[in-house]
Amino acid sequence: MLRMCRTLLIGLGLLMLSGRGIAAEPDAKALELFEKKIRPVLVEKCYSCHSAEAAKNKKLKGGLQLDTRQGLLTGGETGPAIVPGKPAEGTLLNALRYTTDLKMPPTTKLADSVVADFEAWIKAGAVDPRDGKTSVATAGIDWEFARKHWAFQSPKKYPAPAVKQVGWSQNGIDAFVLAALEKRGIQPAKPADKRTLLRRASFDLIGLPPTPQELEAFLADESPNAFATVLDRLLASPHYGERWGRYWLDVSRYAEDKALAFPTPRPHAYQYRDWVVQAFNSDMPYDRFLRLQLAGDMVKEPVDDYFLKLAGLGFQGLGAEYHKGSVAEQVKADELDDRIDTLSRGLLGLTVACARCHDHKFDPIPTRDYYSLAAAYKGSDLNELFLAPNDVVEIRRKWEAKLKELEAAANQYLVDQGRVLGKTALVYVRKYLLVAWQLVASKKHKVEVNTAEIIKRERLDPYFVARWTKIIEASTKAKPALPALKNWLTIAQEAVDSAKPTANSIAVPESLQKATDQLAEKIRDALAVHDMAGGKEKKPALTPRQDELLKAIWLGGGNTPFAPPANEALALLPEAAKKQHASLLDTVAKHKQAEIPQLPKAHGISGGGQAMKINVRGKVDSLGEPAPPGFLRILDSQISKPSEKPAFTRLDLADAVCSADNPLTARVMVNRIWQHHFGRGIVGTPSNFGLSGEAPTHPKLLDTLAVRFVETGWSIKWLHREIMLSATYQQSSQHSPTSAEIDPENHYLWRFAPHRLDVEAWRDAILSASGRLDAKLAGPSLSLLEATHVRRTIYSRISRIDPDKLLVMFDFPDANVSSEKRGATTIPQQQLFVLNSDFMLRSAKAFSVIIEKSSTKGEDRVAWAYRLAFGRVPTAREQAIGAAFLRSEGEKKMGSPTALEQFAQALLASNEFTWVD
Repeated sequence: MLRMCRTLLIGLGLLMLSGRGIAAEPDAKALELFEKKIRPVLVEKCYSCHSAEAAKNKKLKGGLQLDTRQGLLTGGETGPAIVPGKPAEGTLLNALRYTTDLKMPPTTKLADSVVADFEAWIKAGAVDPRDGKTSVATAGIDWEFARKHWAFQSPKKYPAPAVKQVGWSQNGIDAFVLAALEKRGIQPAKPADKRTLLRRASFDLIGLPPTPQELEAFLADESPNAFATVLDRLLASPHYGERWGRYWLDVSRYAEDKALAFPTPRPHAYQYRDWVVQAFNSDMPYDRFLRLQLAGDMVKEPVDDYFLKLAGLGFQGLGAEYHKGSVAEQVKADELDDRIDTLSRGLLGLTVACARCHDHKFDPIPTRDYYSLAAAYKGSDLNELFLAPNDVVEIRRKWEAKLKELEAAANQYLVDQGRVLGKTALVYVRKYLLVAWQLVASKKHKVEVNTAEIIKRERLDPYFVARWTKIIEASTKAKPALPALKNWLTIAQEAVDSAKPTANSIAVPESLQKATDQLAEKIRDALAVHDMAGGKEKKPALTPRQDELLKAIWLGGGNTPFAPPANEALALLPEAAKKQHASLLDTVAKHKQAEIPQLPKAHGISGGGQAMKINVRGKVDSLGEPAPPGFLRILDSQISKPSEKPAFTRLDLADAVCSADNPLTARVMVNRIWQHHFGRGIVGTPSNFGLSGEAPTHPKLLDTLAVRFVETGWSIKWLHREIMLSATYQQSSQHSPTSAEIDPENHYLWRFAPHRLDVEAWRDAILSASGRLDAKLAGPSLSLLEATHVRRTIYSRISRIDPDKLLVMFDFPDANVSSEKRGATTIPQQQLFVLNSDFMLRSAKAFSVIIEKSSTKGEDRVAWAYRLAFGRVPTAREQAIGAAFLRSEGEKKMGSPTALEQFAQALLASNEFTWVD
């Protein structure tokens, strides 16, 4: 029976991870890759020799034209340049890699990251919209015509359309959906049963399964408002913000480190995450939600909660930040582009970043408008913000400055006293040099000498002898430890190598004695001038060589032989000096006792609003005409008038984005909310409402919801209720072959589309069912590698550089870019995790304890397990099989799971547990 259970477990694990109608990702991302990463390189690096223009000017090389898709596919004299989906074939990639005789560009190899972009583009199918014709955007924009695109027109509230199936609709949404179904001859599915509906709503709103008690209460409530009551309870739960806040963090590309090549944590990143959760829980109006994220520091209003006012700035403050190095201006431009891309795709549903290097190839967004909009961020800084009033911050800063001053004074005292000790020893520099040399030479030639006796005889300080010994030992002819003493150290090394030791001594060669005498005399002369220069009367200045010598051995700080570092100087001081230092430390301690409370911080942004010039082809060193600061002209109500404002601040940007007259902002958010309820938005490309995006399936419904969303005060919770109280949402997931033949992707919503839980809800549900979930809200993030991390997954650490393997395995989005939707893959590693991971085994064991405590009877245990895992009672057959398995414990190997633990794991790994119908 153990073998049977293992088979059952594997089967259920495979079933859980099998795809149930998972659609492939659209080409929007591949198209964006071409526009942002491929086309600009082709234009800048290739068109001069490989384009129609080059052919016209008789400069075409190798018969290869790269300015059209067909040119790439046909290739030139050496064959096709690319074969879509097959990076190993075609000539282009090898030429870019410099792995063959053909090298492109011929003068300088492209950066490896650029070549990798080309490889990724080809592998993804080489999406290329070019047809050889000049696009409308580059030829000049007819603004009146451009505004006719549905997304650039102001949304309107439409009356509900007439439908034949009277009585099916429960609210205004349903008439629009039903009319579209009837137009195509499709019947909606029957209503979902109450158990299914409650489980669906619970996962949708709070990301957790309903408890048996909640299910019983809902089943017992036969009032017409029973489901509305459930929604009110779920929307009031603090777990609601955790669920829906995570969706927003996908859009805002939330991460807790920078975008450098090495880990650089942002310690206060969690403040933004907690702010988002709190904003959703409080049903903050969406326009205010955006305004505080864009310009919370600039909004003029009374402040009594600085966390509320400033922590939302993490939307920008947690963006990409790269190592500046020698290309600082280019890096700053890349960071600015990250902000523009996140803002435009996330809030406006437009791919504005595609206009960075050239006019947008599809949408009415010229390059000028990119830099007009970017002015809001030009000159801004990503920084840490105190979440407190300015006067309190100033008090804390003064306290910190004073503490730093006192600690520096205590440290400087040690440095100064160490230098005094060093000067005393410096007078005997000749002795120190020669004794140190003798000890090094004796050690090398294995001559036994009494080091302590030698030092005592010469009346030297062992500390300074040891420092000189290390310097001589660390020096080589090629690399002396003290470059200023290179000549002496070279002679000393040669003398060590050529020394002729006796049984218990080693003589100092005459050449070294002479070099040491000369060096000591120079040091004494320099010291004499230094001492004279310290008097009141004007004395001779040190020569450059004298200054170099004294800095190398004494005045240069803790790395010099006669200047002990502060941490070593204390032990060398006389008692009086030690007492003085203790007094300084006591002053530091008293200041710390009067500490001003530590103020919370968050990562944010400040500044910006500087006008920009167009970067021709996106190159920061090729500046074109000035771009008038301002919003996108296609959305600006004053489009016919040139902007006269000298600046365009982040507050101006927030006002433009959050304006009720902006035709995109409300539509985009309504579509995102819809997408997370139904698995697909009314617009299938949630971050692209432009001409290359998908058209809405129900345009009048989207417009009506957008207008009503604004009318209700931009309330997201209102939108949830409106959607979830519809008959459309409450349909069953029952499949209909007839309907599927007409609408195979369920775009017109003839049923509720079943979907697999995302990784956060799946992990959280396992913790909940097994009784391990820690429901604590907010606070610093934890690593998923920690076995003790049993909080909700939203409180896990998110890294751009080193993303968590569990999250990546289960399709967590790339935190380097704004994510509009998640994919759903099925890979062997997922199955292995379900079967073998410590997380699953610990959860199964904890779940088995709950099951065991529920009853002493196997049948009752099975029934309770099904109620906890699936929210239902088992069928008679399921109950019989489960009870029989629990009775078949048999011979148990040491350390292997019990039958009950295996049964518990099978339920947690099952398809039914992981999918929502």
